[in-house]
Amino acid sequence: MSVRRGRLWDVHAANQVRADLMRKRAEVAQMFDKVAPRYDLVNDLLSVGQDRYWRTQTVAAVAGLPGETVLDLAAGTGTSSRPFAKAGAVVVAADLSEGMLTVGKQRVPELTFVNADALHLPFADDAFDAVTISFGLRNVEDVPTALAELHRVTRPGGRIVICEFSTPVWTPLRASYRGYLGQVLPKVARLASSNPVAYDYLAESILAWPDQQSLADLMHAAGWRGVGWKNLTGGIVALHRAHA
Repeated sequence: MSVRRGRLWDVHAANQVRADLMRKRAEVAQMFDKVAPRYDLVNDLLSVGQDRYWRTQTVAAVAGLPGETVLDLAAGTGTSSRPFAKAGAVVVAADLSEGMLTVGKQRVPELTFVNADALHLPFADDAFDAVTISFGLRNVEDVPTALAELHRVTRPGGRIVICEFSTPVWTPLRASYRGYLGQVLPKVARLASSNPVAYDYLAESILAWPDQQSLADLMHAAGWRGVGWKNLTGGIVALHRAHA
């Protein structure tokens, strides 16, 4: 995994998105409630199927073993949690959106779903061997606190894997990706989603999100050690991994 220095993200834009989340947190949860029934389908469409590859890479990075306890935070409908359960791990699928959890319980009744706030996780200290969050950390208004909470519930020596949109490392790709987020994604979302406003927010939150090195720095400050990352799809997505 890479540990090289990257450029800092747009601090002003990031602060603005965080401020919007703090003012409208309930609305953000409701927004995901509304898109829950078609969430996985729309994600597959908008990512041109790349989300399946990203999930596979995340599962491999977590490397959940039979009998281990895994927290899958921002699990949504449980799509990301099922591979851990199939591998024999004891997985908890946690999410803030009740709508997502309701759909998940209907689709994957064998999983354990828990309504959980990333800033106040309802779990004991050192409860999990591994914790992971995919495409959900952006939606938390206080990222350092969420990273510290994930550290709290992870046993000493346990691991974290964060799968999140990031900064493309190739300049031409970075420019075209920004164009996709600003122009193509909203148009496709309006055709495919029942709540296209949610995907306007998606684009804004991606553009305001820290780059690879900046997120690594936040993780280290929260107590995580051995932080590194692996770029996927040219850095459109990055897998960050560390241990408690």
